[in-house]
Amino acid sequence: MAKVTYIEHNGTEHVIDVPVGTTIMEGAVKNRVPGIDADCGGACACATCHVFVDEAWIAKTGKPGSMEESMLDFAEGVTPLSRLSCQIAVTAELDGIVVRLPAAQH
Repeated sequence: MAKVTYIEHNGTEHVIDVPVGTTIMEGAVKNRVPGIDADCGGACACATCHVFVDEAWIAKTGKPGSMEESMLDFAEGVTPLSRLSCQIAVTAELDGIVVRLPAAQH
């Protein structure tokens, strides 16, 4: 398990134990964290699981792949900290990661 802190756009925090081997998106969906729609179920085909990775963790999550970069074109308010949470696999090294949710998913 790794602790993941999801911070809603309004500042509400959800600290969740997410199983290693799953994704940041799966942790949010299974624990009903508001703000991650995950319309495609994690297939990297919709960009409705857009998150902003806390700057302290961005190096550990790695860079988005080409498919993810293409899908981020459909997300609103993309920054260098933007990732699709379905593409971030939870590892022991990510224990304590913080992600922020955008105001809306489109």
